[in-house]
Amino acid sequence: MSKVKKDYLICYDISTLIDENNNGTKRLSQLAKYLEKVSFRIQNSIFLLPKASIIELNNIIKQIKNIINKDQDDVRIYTIKNSGLSAGIAVNLKQPFIIT
Repeated sequence: MSKVKKDYLICYDISTLIDENNNGTKRLSQLAKYLEKVSFRIQNSIFLLPKASIIELNNIIKQIKNIINKDQDDVRIYTIKNSGLSAGIAVNLKQPFIIT
């Protein structure tokens, strides 16, 4: 098993359609709270998961699947290649950050 660690961007769109149990809002809250524990919030529904192994990523995916409704919600995970970024370091805005 590879010990390579990569950076990932986790983005989600949770359906909050009103139903009798208000499940959409509950899922949205649960997913946000979980991702705040394992990653860094970049925007409301975008999280950075830095330096994660494939085993760690698969565990996170398993937890996400337990929270979301696969028929109503959309969660995407992108690998960030050669980002050159790490948490807490300022970014030069004259040279934009591009995900490749």
